[in-house]
Parts: sequence; structure tokens; C-alpha cells
Amino acid sequence: MDTGGNSLPSGTDGVKRKVCYFYDPEVGNYYYGQGHPMKPHRIRMTHALLAHYGLLQNMQVLKPFPARERDLCRFHADDYVSFLRSITPETQQDQLRQLKRFNVGEDCPVFDGLFSFCQTYAGGSVGGAVKLNHGLCDIAINWAGGLHHAKKCEASGFCYVNDIVLAILELLKQHERVLYVDIDIHHGDGVEEAFYTTDRVMTVSFHKFGDYFPGTGDIRDIGYSKGKFYSLNVPLDDGIDDESYHYLFKPIIGKVMEVFRPGAVVLQCGADSLSGDRLGCFNLSIKGHAECVKFMRSFNVPLLLLGGGGYTIRNVARCWCYETGVALGVEVDDKMPQHEYYEYFGPDYTLHVAPSNMENKNSRQLLEEIRNKLLEYLSKLQHAPSVQFQERPPDSELPEADEDQEDGDERWDPDSDMDVDDERKSLPNRVKREAVEPEQKDREGLKGMAEQARGFDMIADDSISTKVGLKHARSDMK
Repeated sequence: MDTGGNSLPSGTDGVKRKVCYFYDPEVGNYYYGQGHPMKPHRIRMTHALLAHYGLLQNMQVLKPFPARERDLCRFHADDYVSFLRSITPETQQDQLRQLKRFNVGEDCPVFDGLFSFCQTYAGGSVGGAVKLNHGLCDIAINWAGGLHHAKKCEASGFCYVNDIVLAILELLKQHERVLYVDIDIHHGDGVEEAFYTTDRVMTVSFHKFGDYFPGTGDIRDIGYSKGKFYSLNVPLDDGIDDESYHYLFKPIIGKVMEVFRPGAVVLQCGADSLSGDRLGCFNLSIKGHAECVKFMRSFNVPLLLLGGGGYTIRNVARCWCYETGVALGVEVDDKMPQHEYYEYFGPDYTLHVAPSNMENKNSRQLLEEIRNKLLEYLSKLQHAPSVQFQERPPDSELPEADEDQEDGDERWDPDSDMDVDDERKSLPNRVKREAVEPEQKDREGLKGMAEQARGFDMIADDSISTKVGLKHARSDMK
């Protein structure tokens, strides 16, 4: 059913929400390689903070069931998924042509357990969408997800599988309209591309724009055909602070919620927009970043919270721990409890860190121009689109397990008609564990820019009414 945008049973914003939290204990074992800024270990650090702050007892903690090949192929090309499943560090030298074709190698390296990693983080995001669709929680959280750069046929920007697109496709089975909001410092290009020609998904991305990866996300990029005005981009400059960010975020998102009336919202909470991120250049505090979560929560619409970027990992863990508290309606203490990663957080051992004194290059005049332009775009959408449901796939069942449950068969809903994938094995022991070490300087060798966003085939999915094979001209491609 379509919720119409305001029907959670939990009541007003001050009331507690029912929260489902997805976590696989193995996720922190995956390792992109020496010197690579993406460190899945940050998810384990976040989980440790949640445990020691006592937040886990306030949520339903679920181990995601790994996404299967056929699940991934709802968006991604079959041959690309096949490649991800088969490639290993030992065999990659024999597949150089394929590596180049699928953009795997430098920013997106081959590492031990790569496909299992993709299955795990995608499984959490789709599992969260399924829980929301069944009305079993108000907010679902998967901090391992949010990998927004992955394209239909290629990896990009440390992302291999676009769990966000897969989760949105799941939500579209139950909701006529889904809103995607992205507060990562990088443009959410993979998600925007996937839904660029439909009015059933609105994408809103707040990001650094200029000489910065991935180079897309101009304010003039607003969608195409039926999707015109359903993609919004908020291009920002270095040093933006909390006040300037919310000067844009709150009126724009407020108007989006009023006009688009989504049945569900997906919020990508990339923490590389925080002050002091090793790859970022914004100046948001943790509370300023979390204010976006608090604002989205206030609309009382089913909400999926996902991770994303974030490369100063002690601050990523701080941020996502605090935002879990926001989701729960719990204020967590600034003084950090003792836990296994306590040494990462010295010398202050506090949850919050002060922003820097870097210059804010976003003038009030620039912010006003951006705000006025985007509100003008939104004024062209008189009301929520009238979308008839197409014939759609049957609802997904609920394969996720409680974290402590050991019997794999009992993970499944007893009424489920989905088959257990017996070929799935647990993460092999040869996967490297990342040592507890200080963060290294950025690798100069990492690519700064990926190939500009290309044309794409519209998703072949029954829940999307339009299928387009189109090369759309993007105004930011010079």
C-alpha cells in the first residue's frame, strides 16, 4: 500500500521509533588493500560503539541474508555480476581486458572475498527495504550500505554493487513514490543515473561540485523525459558549515516532501562531508550532519538509513553511532565508554569533535541563488505524480536472521517461497583482517576522476513504467 507520506503508527516526532539494524560480524574483515582509503573496518568500529553505548538493546539487530546473483541482476548487468563473482586476486592477471571493461583495478581493486562483501552490504540494504515494506519497523539502518557510485555495468568510486538502487527497487513494489536524499560529499551519480527518466523516484544530492570526483551533479541536471525535475542537485564549495548547509537542506527537502509526497525515504549518510575527512573538504560537525537525519525522521515516513563515504574512520564511527541514537530518539553521552577500539578516539575520547576554522567558500549570495533555483524547479511540480501500479513481482519475503541465530534455515520466514542458496559459504579464512593502525596519508596514486557519467539503459524492472535506452547529454560534460 502507499502510505501517502505520513502514516507511521509511532506518532509524532518526539515518540520512539521501531528500528531494525542490519549488521554482519564479518563485514569488518574485508580489506581493500594497503593504503586504500575505503576501510570496511569502520563498520565494526561503529558497531562496537553502539554496543558499548547500550543502543543495540533498543533495536532489532539482524544479520542480513546475502543478496544472491539474481537479486543483484535486478539492476546490474548479468555479465558484470558474473565477473564480480568469479574474479579473485589470483586470477585477475588473466582477465585484464575484463578488468578494464568493468572499471575494476585501482579505485575499485580486486580483493579477497570481494563478491561476498558485495552480497553482504547489498543484502542489508534490500533487507531493510523488505522490513519497511512489511511494516515491521519505522526506520531500517545498514551502515555497510550506501555505495552510490556503482553503475549498471561497472564499478566506480570504491563501489561495486549499487545497494541503494536495489533497495529503492524493492521499496517501489510497495510505494508509488520513493525519495532518495544523499548527504555524502560526492555526487550520488549512480543512483541519479538509474532513475533519471522516471517520476516515481526523486533524487536529491548535496555535494561538492567542481574539480572533484565524480565530476557530475550540476544544478542544471534535473532529469529527463518523465523524470524532468525529479533529479535535484545542490552543488557546494569547500568549507560549508552547519548553518549554511541547513540554510539549503531544510527548505529544499521540506518543499520536496510537500510536493512529491514520498511513501518511503532513503537517506545516504556518507560521513566524508564531516570536517576533517581525509578525502573531503566540507566543515560539518557530527551534530550538523545528524541534523539531516533528525529532519528526515520528523516527517514520519518509513526511512532507510545507509552509510556511504567516510575516510577518517574514527569520525565515521562517531557519526553513525550518534545518528543511530537520533533514529532511536536517544541522546548519547559525549564521554565515550571504554571499548575495544578506544585508542582510536584519543586524546579526548569524546563522541563529538569541533569543526575546523577553514574558510567557508559558500557565500550567502551563492547559497540564495542555489536555493531559489531549486525551489523554482520544485514549483514546476504542482502535485505528486499520478502513478498507476504496473504488474509487479511478488513481494519479497523476510530472509534476515537475528544476529545470534546459528541455524541458517531458521533465518527464513516459514512461509517463504524463496530457495536457500546452498552454494553460499561463509567468508574464507584467507580474507585479511585489517590491523588497528593509524590512518595513512592519502595515496597520491588513487585516481581523482572517473570517466564522466555515460548514457544508460533504464532499469529493466517491472516496477519502473518507462524503459529507455538513451544517451542523455549532461550539461556538466564539457
